[in-house]
Amino acid sequence: MRVWVDITNSPHVPVFAPLIARLRARGDTVELTSREYAQTLQLLELHGLEAEVVGHHGGRSRLGKARTLVSREQALRNWAKPRGFDLALAHGSHDLTLTARRLGIPSATMFDYEWAWLQHQLGCRAATKVVVPEAIPPGRLRRYGAVPPKLLRYPGLKEEYYLADFEPDTELPARLGVDPARVLVVLRTPPDVSLYHRHENPLFPRTLDRLGRDPSVHAVVLPRTDEQSAYVRSLALPSVLLPERAVDAPSLIAAADLVVSAGGTMNREAVALGVPVYTTFGGRLGGVDEALIREGRLVPLSDPGALELRKRDPTTAPRVRRDPQVLLDLLLSAAG
Repeated sequence: MRVWVDITNSPHVPVFAPLIARLRARGDTVELTSREYAQTLQLLELHGLEAEVVGHHGGRSRLGKARTLVSREQALRNWAKPRGFDLALAHGSHDLTLTARRLGIPSATMFDYEWAWLQHQLGCRAATKVVVPEAIPPGRLRRYGAVPPKLLRYPGLKEEYYLADFEPDTELPARLGVDPARVLVVLRTPPDVSLYHRHENPLFPRTLDRLGRDPSVHAVVLPRTDEQSAYVRSLALPSVLLPERAVDAPSLIAAADLVVSAGGTMNREAVALGVPVYTTFGGRLGGVDEALIREGRLVPLSDPGALELRKRDPTTAPRVRRDPQVLLDLLLSAAG
């Protein structure tokens, strides 16, 4: 088949990298599109993936997002139409599902957070198949038109599938300047465009300040945007390490003693790799996080002073590995 994959955010790169490899190994032709947002293009390069860059992020305003959606969809349609794709795949890219529907291309989209209302209203209704974790109650998805047979569900976390064959780069912490005698904490910034808007997620800046001043800690901060990088750098916290470019986050997480994330993907990567993880997410909890919290695999953080800072033995991490082919087969079902 000829398969089109649209990757619009940095966490989606490791999701699709092993799936693209499997598609190509079986003889399919796979072409990628992407956009200039966060560290997406750097991560594509890190994973050895080439993509046609089409458009950019629309910013925080609804008007900006709407304008970008219209212009990017038109550009994607012009790019994809002459290529004769048999299937289009994405993780939450409504740009792809809307474009694919207009071109008559079957499409499948994945996501694991159900409260992105506008994104899912557009993406789910346009998609041929919608693939989500079983932890999301199906009743929450009916409002988006995602019901069987369109709706397909899989057990566990998507991170347990795409990290199944992953083996960490054990030299990465040293290259970043991590002192092995210190407690290594990996910090992921919130999805807010600006970290200095503390009223949006005040807990993360407090956590960053607490860890960044602790001489027994090395806190590696993985920001989402250049603006966030500049803000963290301006604080000049002595125990903070800020990589200059995108890094292999799963390798860093596998070496960490602790992960504190205000997002979702790195929380779940830590869970899949058996690393203790706290969440400072300030939005409405989705079904996946609710399940992980009930199981004690994800800990909500309300006070930075409650963090348990101690070294751990990485060799004892209880990893969960699932066959990526299961996930790929669900996506391929959109082609009939």
